[in-house]
Amino acid sequence: MKRAAFCFCLLLVSAFACRAQNSDIKFIADTLVIQADGTFEADPDLATLTFDISSQDKELKPAYDKASQALQKVVALAEKNGLSKADIFSGVLLVTPYYEGDRKKRAKSFSVTGQIVLKVRDFTKLGPIMDESVTDEITDFRSLTYSLSDEEAAKQHAVAEAMRRAAGRANAALEQKGQKVGVLRFANVDVTQIRGVTEIGASSAIQMSYVSKRGGNSTPPPPPVSMPRPEKITLTATIQCAFQIL
Repeated sequence: MKRAAFCFCLLLVSAFACRAQNSDIKFIADTLVIQADGTFEADPDLATLTFDISSQDKELKPAYDKASQALQKVVALAEKNGLSKADIFSGVLLVTPYYEGDRKKRAKSFSVTGQIVLKVRDFTKLGPIMDESVTDEITDFRSLTYSLSDEEAAKQHAVAEAMRRAAGRANAALEQKGQKVGVLRFANVDVTQIRGVTEIGASSAIQMSYVSKRGGNSTPPPPPVSMPRPEKITLTATIQCAFQIL
């Protein structure tokens, strides 16, 4: 009896296996697999300015006051140039004491550091903000990044273009045989490349008036900051999809 039951189970497994194999064969036989790329190109519409704040003094209060005033100065300058509060990120000021020898003794000096990030959407404001923000020895320009404010929307455009190309190729392939494209059975999407996001660091060749002021010479400052022109941003999406063949 047990042997008969075992044989019956074996027959059921074999039947399911054959059915699965037949299903796979049918799926391959009436399915067309296509791969296509899609691109989307746009001018950057967001500039991210980052400044470092750093002050040091033998006493904590003067060091903190200088850093705080420099921070507030950049905030006021940003608001003056039309930036909203949501586009100004100032963070907190970090205090670091410095000791000589025994840490149990009083600190010899204090360093106060911070950072402020500005999201600038009107690029004509970049020059005035940078030119006026770093006129002291406390505020330092750190970086400028050109990017897209809505990167997800740009990705969707690239994916849509890839899908249109895939559908077009599928139609072109099946028309030769008098067949038509059916439903989409499977799709795999990957945004493979984002080119053109430009980051300019403090060491880049941007002529800024504060350079001569920090140098201590009496020569007049150079003209206002001339900002580098950002590149177009390109996104590339790759799609692999399987269409039913009618």
